[in-house]
Amino acid sequence: MAKDYKHRTQNKKTASSYRQEPKSLGLWRWMLITALIISFVVFLVYLSSLGSKQSTPQQVEPEAAKAEAPKQEKKPEPGPVLPQFDFYTILPEKEVIVPDYEINTRAREERVGQAKTASYILQAGSFKEFKDADSLRAKLALMGIESKVEKAKIGNVLWNRVKMGPYAQMSSVTTLRNRLRGNGIDVLVIEVGN
Repeated sequence: MAKDYKHRTQNKKTASSYRQEPKSLGLWRWMLITALIISFVVFLVYLSSLGSKQSTPQQVEPEAAKAEAPKQEKKPEPGPVLPQFDFYTILPEKEVIVPDYEINTRAREERVGQAKTASYILQAGSFKEFKDADSLRAKLALMGIESKVEKAKIGNVLWNRVKMGPYAQMSSVTTLRNRLRGNGIDVLVIEVGN
C-alpha cells in the first residue's frame, strides 16, 4: 500500500523553532524570579525600617536594681500628649485698653466709613470686695445701663470687675462713656480681639 507523504512537511517543526521557544520562555521565567526577589528584599528593608522606629533597645537590669524596684514608685509611662486649654490666661491677653486719643480717632474713622471691625467692652471698676462691685453694678442698673461682674485672678489676688458690653460701634461707646463720666464714673474702653 502506498503512503501519503503530502502533509508530512506541514506538521513537522524545524529544529530552529524548537530552540527559540524554550529560550523566550526561560527569559520570562528569570525576569519574573528576579522581580520577585527584588520586591521581597525591598519589603524586608521596609519592615526593618519600621521596626527600628518603633522598638527601643531594652536594657537588662542587674539583680540589685530589681531588688530596689519595689521600694521606688514607678512613674507612669508618658502617653499621648493631650492639648491643654488655658482660657483664663489666653483670653485676657486678647483684651487691649484703648487710649483716649485712639477713641476719638476711631470714632472719626467710623463716621467716614473707614473703621475696622472690632468689639469694645467698658470697664467701670475693679474691686477686691464683691459687695463693692455689686453696689456699682446696682448704681449702673438705676441709670438704665446693663452690666455684669466678672472675676479675674491677678497674681494671688481675686478682682471683681464691673463690665458693660460688648459694643460693635465706637459711637455708642463714646456716648455711654460721656454719660458715665457725667455721673462721676470713669471707665476704661477695652478692645476685645475677634
